[in-house]
Amino acid sequence: MDNKNNMPTRVIALGGLGEVGKNMYVVEHNDELLIIDAGVMFPEDNLLGVDYVIQDITYLKKNINKIKGLFITHGHEDHIGGIPFLLQAINIPKIYTPKIAKDLMEKKLEERNIHFDNYEIITPELEVKTKYFDITFINTTHSIPDSFAMLIKTPNGSIFETGDFKFDLTPVGPMADIHKMAKAGFDGVTLLLSDSTNALSSGYSKSESAVDGTLNDMISKHYGRVIIATFASNIYRIKHIVESCKKYNRKIIIFGRSMENSIDLALNNGLINDKSIFIDANDAKSLKRNEICILCTGSQGEPLAALSRIANGQHKQISLLGDDLVIFSSSPIPGNAESINKIINKLYLKGVKVFTNSEFSDIHTSGHAKEEELKWMLRIIKPKYFMPMHGEYRMLKRHTEIGIMCGVKPENTFICSNGDVVELLNGTVQKNGTVQAGDVYVDGSRIGDIGSIVIKDRKLMSQDGILITILNINTLTRKLLLKPNVTARGFVLVNENQELMQKIEKKIAEIVNNFLNKGPYTYTDLKNQIILELLPFINNLTGRKPIILPVIMEVNQAN
Repeated sequence: MDNKNNMPTRVIALGGLGEVGKNMYVVEHNDELLIIDAGVMFPEDNLLGVDYVIQDITYLKKNINKIKGLFITHGHEDHIGGIPFLLQAINIPKIYTPKIAKDLMEKKLEERNIHFDNYEIITPELEVKTKYFDITFINTTHSIPDSFAMLIKTPNGSIFETGDFKFDLTPVGPMADIHKMAKAGFDGVTLLLSDSTNALSSGYSKSESAVDGTLNDMISKHYGRVIIATFASNIYRIKHIVESCKKYNRKIIIFGRSMENSIDLALNNGLINDKSIFIDANDAKSLKRNEICILCTGSQGEPLAALSRIANGQHKQISLLGDDLVIFSSSPIPGNAESINKIINKLYLKGVKVFTNSEFSDIHTSGHAKEEELKWMLRIIKPKYFMPMHGEYRMLKRHTEIGIMCGVKPENTFICSNGDVVELLNGTVQKNGTVQAGDVYVDGSRIGDIGSIVIKDRKLMSQDGILITILNINTLTRKLLLKPNVTARGFVLVNENQELMQKIEKKIAEIVNNFLNKGPYTYTDLKNQIILELLPFINNLTGRKPIILPVIMEVNQAN
């Protein structure tokens, strides 16, 4: 593919660098632009009231006429969760997606009443050709079926994008197509973009079949009910839990909406073949306890998930029994350890046996490559240039060091941030400028209008509460008709602090009357004056700084 006009091919991350989640990558040449993935990131605790964090897609809006399609590597939330928001913002001519990801995606769009029907299903045989790009797809192994890497041939060289992957020589699903990867490496890869999530973990990830063996052993030997909490998106894990239960004559009760959706998806795609193994909770009364397995959400300690409600004794249909075995077939996502430990403690208090993943019990394995597998990818692909992706900075840094160990020249590696532009030109690669990129907050149906000031106000309200004062002002006499009406939420218990509230009311009346005596006023000036004087007064009395909201009501009333 000749580059007659000597134009660069640009690679840009709009999400996924310096963070785990929110993946979105752009490959662009002249008047053609490919989008790879459109994920979400779940908010940290400091983003109060925020449901999701998505990409700033200003760059896509500016180049909307160039977009040839959205390419999905697999169906996890950090790769497809942002699609409903993307489709509401810009026109995507076609979505190229694996079948499993399509099914998950359609459910999301249906929930938001968004209609889209121009899909093309990705298979290992599919080839997509545009004016400037030739794109092929390579099977990878991950914790969800239908996961693919992409090989993109451009006028300036080949780009290999791994998607999320691991190397598992005894997987539950299909093997990664190592031969096709090796062929790409033999033909020559200019730039490798590779998953960095587990770059800080040494060795190899455990095989999913090792987890299968451990869970199989637990399900077969335990004499009571088995309760298993795992990621609903880990469909291969769910598949072999089902197979083990079938083998040892256990029926499965499902709890959790996302788990129910995953089971439906697995049944519809032939990954699970026996629907009769699933029963309603009411039907379990006729079974012995060693004939029951409960499969549920809540492996991360989510307060509203099924396992949390079971542990708290708040579940309508399930109460814990002394001979129950609870298995956490997952590892804590960073930031969730405290929530998980609280649930585990509650389970122990109920007298049940609990198993979590450890070096002594193989009940979970990651879907992401560890250090030795990352070396495999680098050695198989043999890239001239290397840009680690999908990870926090420390992960990208370590992956870069691994790349150098595997023969990539230090000057040919790029640790990038979201918005950095990496350009390929006639077989060489270099950084060249930046584009707008960042975080956009989604709060319910509101997208992008939740900024840092709103978040700051929410933090203040969560810490110091809110105080609302309603003022009735006579516009003719420019005086208060009634004493200020003050209410508070999250500030103090009003009934137990009557003296304090009276002092605040008296201070507000003093501020308002002094201000009104100065002559004509505006709402804004009066509100600002109340906040300016009242905040230090309250802080001096209580040591707190609540959000103060004055509400002014004007009345025309002659004496």
